[in-house]
Amino acid sequence: IDDLAEVDYSLSSFPAVFQPFIDLDLKAIFPAGNYTGSPYMVVPFTVTDQSDSMLFLAFSEYFFQTSSFAYYTTGAFNMTIAEEVSRTQSYFNISTEIFGSIIAEAAKYSVTPYPVMLKLMATEIPVISLEQDSFTVEIQGSMEVLAVLPDSTTQSLFTVNVAANSSISLNIFDQKLMGSLCLNRLQFSLAHSNVGFFEISLLENILSYILQTEVIPSANAKLSKGFPLP
Repeated sequence: IDDLAEVDYSLSSFPAVFQPFIDLDLKAIFPAGNYTGSPYMVVPFTVTDQSDSMLFLAFSEYFFQTSSFAYYTTGAFNMTIAEEVSRTQSYFNISTEIFGSIIAEAAKYSVTPYPVMLKLMATEIPVISLEQDSFTVEIQGSMEVLAVLPDSTTQSLFTVNVAANSSISLNIFDQKLMGSLCLNRLQFSLAHSNVGFFEISLLENILSYILQTEVIPSANAKLSKGFPLP
């Protein structure tokens, strides 16, 4: 698929041959290179009998769970948003000035506004649940907000916990399984602060905006590349 994960489509059991059809059970997705084993158990499932097509593909939760595990293991859910974000969003300048106007202790970093760097990471393996024509993803993560000082060093301002619920709609195009991510719900809580305690609700709109305009498009760009089908 990419440098981080690969799909193993080898058979996991002998083909089951019946009079009207053949069942082929295939393996799922694993981290590329350093495979350490999946924490999930394979649960057998059956495909509803239909006769209007020659080929049916069915994907279990195990397939998506192991893909989530693969990308979590390789750090694919971690990302850094740096100064260039401000340059692309001319109507929303991400700098310490924004946080200084809300958090009193951060005001010393807003006298001379410094660029802000955001470090996002998943703290747990994202949990995937299948639904009709889509699936939901529960992501637990953290977002660290840092000030980039004139000497290019960084000063951590605060870190928040992030709980995100999202839906991914699926489609097949050009022999690939593709998805599109939609953010349903976000929850924030203050994990650590170097600028004193503050109510995280004061920053929810700013943090939600960053995730909606930077993280979600980046995730959808990766999902649009698709998973190659056998």
